[in-house]
Amino acid sequence: MNIAELSGNEIERFGEHVSLIFEEREITNVQIRQNSRRLGNALRELGVGRGDRVIIQMPNCPEAVESFYAVYAIGAVVVPINFLVGAEEIAYIYRDPGAETVVSSMEFLPTIEACREQAPAIKNIILIDDDVPPHTLSYHRLVEKSSGELEPEQMEDDELAALIYTAGTTGVPKGVMHTHHSLYSNAKMQMETLHLPPGLTGIGILPLCHSYGIASMNYNALRGGSKVVLFSSFDIEKTFAAIEKYKANAIAAVPAMYIYMLLYPGLEKYDISSMKYWTCGSAPLTRDTWDSFKEKYGYEITEGWGLTEAGANNAANPLEGTKKVGSIGVPMKGTKMKVVDFEGSEIPPGEEGEIVLSGPMLMKGYWNKPEETAEVLRDGWLYTGDIGYRDEDGYFFITDRKKDIIIKGGENIAPREIEEVLFSHPKVSEAAVIGIEDPIYGEDIKAFVVLMPGERADTDEIISYCRAKLKTFKLPKEIEFLDALPKSMVGKVLKKELRKRQHQGL
Repeated sequence: MNIAELSGNEIERFGEHVSLIFEEREITNVQIRQNSRRLGNALRELGVGRGDRVIIQMPNCPEAVESFYAVYAIGAVVVPINFLVGAEEIAYIYRDPGAETVVSSMEFLPTIEACREQAPAIKNIILIDDDVPPHTLSYHRLVEKSSGELEPEQMEDDELAALIYTAGTTGVPKGVMHTHHSLYSNAKMQMETLHLPPGLTGIGILPLCHSYGIASMNYNALRGGSKVVLFSSFDIEKTFAAIEKYKANAIAAVPAMYIYMLLYPGLEKYDISSMKYWTCGSAPLTRDTWDSFKEKYGYEITEGWGLTEAGANNAANPLEGTKKVGSIGVPMKGTKMKVVDFEGSEIPPGEEGEIVLSGPMLMKGYWNKPEETAEVLRDGWLYTGDIGYRDEDGYFFITDRKKDIIIKGGENIAPREIEEVLFSHPKVSEAAVIGIEDPIYGEDIKAFVVLMPGERADTDEIISYCRAKLKTFKLPKEIEFLDALPKSMVGKVLKKELRKRQHQGL
């Protein structure tokens, strides 16, 4: 099958309807399909063929949706880029898959040109703006002059549809290879697990050029009959205004966004009573944030979890039913999950180990990295690197990342435990903990702390607070205050950047 067929099937089932609202412009599912077909033909005219990699590097916009389905339809491979990462990482992603075509905007042209020096294979730069430089191509002119007749290529199940580079939280980004079948399987799992009805209106504030965005596009197309109010960036007032205006029912956000909502003082200006489903993923949500949100807004946040290597949506608390705060929920239908020890043997409920996954949504492997692939894909199971446990009811809990564990004096210390204590301090907005070199213990503990707006605190106050809640051995040795923590485009704290900062002595 070809994942692009989902959009055509949706039109056959539900007819033409508004499926996207962007900057108050209403766009139908038929218009999106027509533009994606025209773009697909334009790409073919430029020499893009089956298996060729196409970079998509832009914020949320209708052209992003059209570009994904155009590339899928002609049998080429989508390579989405987190446009917030640095030029060095972008240049690496340009080079690694050997891409020749970039679809982007004028906003990123300086970065594209700089990266092109390190990736000379790039020859086609397509920009979505009205006025573009002569050495680039106009997205809209290409679409206008191209035919709208295009039948999706018939793809084998194991042929690539997307090459999604990891955020690089622990090293050089790796290209996660997803096939048409694995993307379809993940969308089907979401549909059979969440049971969301057609006709919903969602708020789209998370990036499309990310594994979660890709999974959401495919899921929405498979479920069908709904629309999304899409934003290029997160703005609380615009989000609440859109919920009121369009009577939106569902929103997916990350913990930092919920924290900003809690800090927002103007809630009474908007009627957000239509909103029913508040979901959260990408990073751990603290108990304090969950409780505070329910107290202020009256709604329960539903937590879920997933990995790029497994299609981004792999477990969730029930939208209707028992939610366990701090849990990532239960596996989606068709997903197998278990907790194993360091030998790979399954361990009983309540005991901590590594969470592993199995199912048709798993990646094919890492692009040109057979050793790294063999390290995480073993006997049909994906070794996630997440440490956690399963309770007696089958709910899974993540306690930390395997690579983030601090080994102090031979004892394993989970940063998550210390971060939870820091989060509970009334003056603390965000916190992250890493291991630092220590001549006595090998490693010791450092905390990076972001205070609430207008608050002041010093190291002694923070450590004194921790002393009342943690064993002395687990107290941070150092505290560094920051204005903000470095994050990926979906709100995941980049501890790699914090370690780099520590190493450079910034």
